[in-house]
Amino acid sequence: MGRSPAPEERSMGVESDESDGAPRAVVSDSDVGSPTGTAPGVGADAPLPREVKVLGAVSFAQDAASEMLYPFLPRFLTITLGAPPAVVGIVEGVAEATAAVMKAIGGWVSDRIGRRKEQIATGYGLAALGKMIIAVATVWPLVLVARFVDRVGKGVRTAPRDALLIEVTPQSHRGRALGFHRAADTAGAVLGPLLGLAAFALFSHRIRPVLVLAVVPAVISVMLVSLVREPPHRNGRDSTGAGRPVRAPLPRRYWRTVAVLTLFGLINFSDALVLLRAQDLGLGVAGVVWAYVLYNMVYAAVSYPAGSLSDRIPRRLVYAAGLVVFAVAYLGLGLVTGTGWVFVLLPLYGCYTALTDGVGKAWVADLCPAEDVGWGLGLFHALTGAGALVAGLWAGLFWGETGRLPFLISGFGALVVAAVVALGVGISSDGVAPAR
Repeated sequence: MGRSPAPEERSMGVESDESDGAPRAVVSDSDVGSPTGTAPGVGADAPLPREVKVLGAVSFAQDAASEMLYPFLPRFLTITLGAPPAVVGIVEGVAEATAAVMKAIGGWVSDRIGRRKEQIATGYGLAALGKMIIAVATVWPLVLVARFVDRVGKGVRTAPRDALLIEVTPQSHRGRALGFHRAADTAGAVLGPLLGLAAFALFSHRIRPVLVLAVVPAVISVMLVSLVREPPHRNGRDSTGAGRPVRAPLPRRYWRTVAVLTLFGLINFSDALVLLRAQDLGLGVAGVVWAYVLYNMVYAAVSYPAGSLSDRIPRRLVYAAGLVVFAVAYLGLGLVTGTGWVFVLLPLYGCYTALTDGVGKAWVADLCPAEDVGWGLGLFHALTGAGALVAGLWAGLFWGETGRLPFLISGFGALVVAAVVALGVGISSDGVAPAR
């Protein structure tokens, strides 16, 4: 269920939720743990629900594992296993396509059967299995299989995890909860590359020991899922999915907003190309990893306050600010010629991610009927992920010798999308009452 329009949005002609006849759930203020309830007396600094913190720890451990091996994977494929450079693109393309498709399926299954914790555990378990396969791989097709398994796991877990975060958090604190989760996840992304660099130096610049060690935090993340307490399910379904009402179509306000965000996805290509641009500007392996660490540090630091801010002002305004920051970072990467600028522009790019990642999820969840949050989030992830795949294809075609042109195109395109989002043209944005 969405939020009621803020006064300034009514004056700008933004359509209210009631205008499209979307299915609605009536929830009283006493329903603290419901997707839309707000407890009386709960203020902005109220403690976050326990499950938000536990899932934050789960994501911290898993992302530490992923980012411990991620910067070394291209070198492992091309140097250790002797694969041609094109294989790196094939492996990552298959991985991201798999994740995009599985996120939609995972969201649908999550709403259908209702057992989100089991699905989350399965997803993290598959991710750990994928990392184990990489650690023992002796030929590059095994790495392809491993990345496929890993991304199936990501697709299976993402929507139910986000839906569970929504279910245990009052609507007025959704942005803060998702911002905390993104901050914890990204703190793992800061620690992972640092652990990887330390292990790389400790084991005489050999990559395989780094890959083996990355399995440890991945397994820990699976164990931590056991601490999650799944709330009783609502909306007329039991734990087996029996008695679930026939699904109503997602409301028009959802589709209009997701369509705009998917259009942005078409110009938002992979971070791997951002790191490649840093390399083209003259940074060595260690320099690229350190720049990536700075990016993740800023992302982690800004995610929580950005989410909290989106609980107080319309989420689309926070998201639009993130798109402006994206444009500045991309235009900068397209124009600069010195390596020093990378250490300015990548942290700035981290601000963009913090302003849009958790905020975008909270915004989309606000537009979904309560019984379809998992499906709505999964479809959102799948569509924007598919857009990013297309972005990677055209960016690769226009890369040329330096990679400047794709950044300039995306930077100017992001400014257009930012204006559309900020003005609320054709999209829905609900106002947020101040937390009490």
